[in-house]
Amino acid sequence: MRQIDFYYFSGTGNTLLAVKKMRDVFVKNGINTNLYKIEKTDPRKMNLNLTIGLAFPVAYFSTFPFVWKFIKSLPPAKGTGIFMVDTLGGTSGGIVGPLKRILKKKGYNTIGAKEIRMPSNIFYIENDEIKKKKTSAGLKSAGEYAFELINGKSKWHRVPVLSDVVYFISDCLTKLLNWKPHQKLFLFKVNKSKCKRCGLCVKLCPENNIKMENYPVHQYKCQYCLRCVSFCPAQAVPCLFNYKNKTYHAVPAGDLL
Repeated sequence: MRQIDFYYFSGTGNTLLAVKKMRDVFVKNGINTNLYKIEKTDPRKMNLNLTIGLAFPVAYFSTFPFVWKFIKSLPPAKGTGIFMVDTLGGTSGGIVGPLKRILKKKGYNTIGAKEIRMPSNIFYIENDEIKKKKTSAGLKSAGEYAFELINGKSKWHRVPVLSDVVYFISDCLTKLLNWKPHQKLFLFKVNKSKCKRCGLCVKLCPENNIKMENYPVHQYKCQYCLRCVSFCPAQAVPCLFNYKNKTYHAVPAGDLL
């Protein structure tokens, strides 16, 4: 692990915080670490001579479809070391095992997996004290995991049947969420009386699902990462998934651009 290329997607900042914490530990231990955004990276051009890190949030019990697309597009390897870390506010079950299976088939050496609990950005948003405690504990866990990777003590366990069943359920759920009638039913619509037309939501969307007309217009390939909802400075994007329309983001919007 002399050099690491760390590929990440962060919805509202939790994953980015964990990645930066791990990078700091790597760098302090003499390991050069480069960060790359998954949504802006062609996986076919990855340097397989370096150790690779993957980081992303949990969504639908695994992760977002475009993250899976990135993972499944990784080139075949001959023993390249790879590790993963995800952040979650709820539960997963359909990511760690299936991801290991996919990467092993591609020829990667799966050296470590870690799930880190952080504040939730969907459904119920916790109060500031709880968010601060969860974030502090999560970053401590991320730092400890980085040390485990450096010292060769990290592990990547897989529960063959259960994790594959959960992955199948997650895959069915994402197909439902991407079904056009569902997209129409839960289409995000900008509140024009609040919107300042700053275009931030357009820039933040990892799927280029929002186009700017007189006001931002959401289209029908939303993956519900909630960037547009959580970072809108005018709170002009109401969300049916959030209790009392409360939102949470862990970093400034500029950190994700």
